Amino acid sequence: FLGVMPAYSAADDALTTKLVTFYEHKKDSSVPSHQATVLLFDPRNGSLKAILDGSVITAKRTAAVSAIATKLLMPAFTEVLCILGAGVQAYSHYDIFTELFTFKEVRIWNRTKEKAVKFANSVNGPVQVCSSAQEAVTGADVIVTVTMATTPILFGDWVKPGAHINAVGASRPDWRELDDELMKNSILFVDSREAALTESGDVILSGAEIFAELGEVVKGTKPALPEKTTVFKSLGMAVEDTVAAKFVYDSWSADN
Repeated sequence: FLGVMPAYSAADDALTTKLVTFYEHKKDSSVPSHQATVLLFDPRNGSLKAILDGSVITAKRTAAVSAIATKLLMPAFTEVLCILGAGVQAYSHYDIFTELFTFKEVRIWNRTKEKAVKFANSVNGPVQVCSSAQEAVTGADVIVTVTMATTPILFGDWVKPGAHINAVGASRPDWRELDDELMKNSILFVDSREAALTESGDVILSGAEIFAELGEVVKGTKPALPEKTTVFKSLGMAVEDTVAAKFVYDSWSADN
């Protein structure tokens, strides 16, 4: 797939387009499945100001949004973080989650156990490698799914009542990470209603009702309901890349 994600933010005085390629590798590859470039333009005249590494921006802005959702939606008492998947997004989520929150235990599961072991040996804190997704999820307070799954790998009867799930993978209308039971018995938050209803297989195929966009919770127009089991379905929004690219460019400009 080739995706084009243009956005303009008047508040940030920023105009960008992200170009992202997505190749589903059938075998383990040293090349990431997602590669991206962000083009930053001058909103006054359309001239190109900068070309930025969109893969880094995508990884960090996606994890940052998951962290915002988690801050708002996670239960009051959290001890266990579970990450399903061991790719680029697993690393970025681990970094920001362990920086912002305190967990007594971090668990990881990946279909290829070697990648999970490599992850555990690469990060800066102790991580328990689990032999099954169910083992990793059982009793977890916060769950992050960052997999290439096309059928559910997380099931509702495994999930602790009141847990919060950040569902980041399965970005196609016919792909799933979460089963119907979990989708229908959780309070569902999304980054964009419009995108979720056209792009997310977890939302479309389960028929789950969207309770709120994350922005509505941030603004205070919808409640967070952290006492409930919550799912944040993240698909990514072009404006997130725009704000992040402008932030990077302004920081670089200040140093140069």
